[in-house]
Amino acid sequence: MDALKSLDRQMQLLSKVLDLRAEKAQVISANIANAETPGYSRSVFNFEKDLSNAIKQTGAIQLTTSHNGHIPLGPANFNSVVGKITKVPNQTAIGDQNGVSVEQEMIALSENEILYETSAQLLNKKLSLLKHVISGGQ
Repeated sequence: MDALKSLDRQMQLLSKVLDLRAEKAQVISANIANAETPGYSRSVFNFEKDLSNAIKQTGAIQLTTSHNGHIPLGPANFNSVVGKITKVPNQTAIGDQNGVSVEQEMIALSENEILYETSAQLLNKKLSLLKHVISGGQ
């Protein structure tokens, strides 16, 4: 039974990664779409560190707050990771005050796409394995 629980947890994690990667792709695409918009500040979607910390905390002692007003100590599990969008101020001295580099955004989009596809393939393999087990190994 532990093997199925582990498989289910891995599938949940891969599903969460796919959701977060899709959101990251939307942010990068918005940057590319606004590359010519004067005054536009590029956005960055970060979730990797929070997800990594949530995975590392699995099985460890969970820290909790004693009051709703206390600052949270991080995500309790990977399902609670939502990511964070931050605006990057313009670092260029170009007159239109647009800090988007289409080349950098395309590289970020390509990297994100590769990681998305890898996660999708891993999830597909897990589902194929589950289908194989359910069908009795046939």
